[in-house]
Amino acid sequence: MLQAEQITVRYGTRTALDSLSFTLEENQWLMLVGPNGAGKSTLIRALAQNVPYTGIFTLQGHPLNAMKPAERARRIGFLSQQHSVQYAYTVEEIVRLGRYAHTRGFLSHRDADGDAAVAHALELTGMEGYRHTNILTLSGGELQRAFLAQVFAQQPDLLVLDEPANHLDLPYQQRIFDLIDSWREQPGHAVLSVVHDLGLALRYGTHAVLLDDGHCVSCGKCADVLARENLSKVYRMDVYGWMREQLKLWE
Repeated sequence: MLQAEQITVRYGTRTALDSLSFTLEENQWLMLVGPNGAGKSTLIRALAQNVPYTGIFTLQGHPLNAMKPAERARRIGFLSQQHSVQYAYTVEEIVRLGRYAHTRGFLSHRDADGDAAVAHALELTGMEGYRHTNILTLSGGELQRAFLAQVFAQQPDLLVLDEPANHLDLPYQQRIFDLIDSWREQPGHAVLSVVHDLGLALRYGTHAVLLDDGHCVSCGKCADVLARENLSKVYRMDVYGWMREQLKLWE
């Protein structure tokens, strides 16, 4: 699905991401984990072609930077942490924007599958009851679900998510992650996401990349990458011990 080869991002004299390579296969969920400033969001921005980088991304065997924006949008759906909304769109209008790459041209409304895709995305994310709601009146969690519905309506092959649980209450965290996990298992799909919650990463990830200060510390199956010694090295603390102490509070 996706291959990254020697991806390097520099901001002036600072190297934010240093020669990162990994492969994401069909039906895998690759978790990008690591402390703040490790380079996780930088990788997402590079993948979205929003920052200059060296190295190469290939999507299903094709160089990503050689694709036209509309073609990339049909294949990759991005969900960011922050959503800048300045106009009083309805939720349905926001979700329908995810269909833009499937129209035939500028100002075209010819999208035979658009209505069904939008309705299905609203249902999946529990936002069908908000269809006509002003987006400016939504809570942070509702807004996150509206933009996730937009990504699902886009019908991409690859989902790229930057903190998908951001602003979500626990029931919706479980619902959204279960939903993404089910989507991931369908033929021709894969997921790459930034996750700070290591419990969620271990629960849902099939594979992981552990970053620290722009460098890859470990890459492979999730359980192997999130090994005690790797996490202790990166977070400079006994993560396993801390997590288990927290769990004892619920016994």
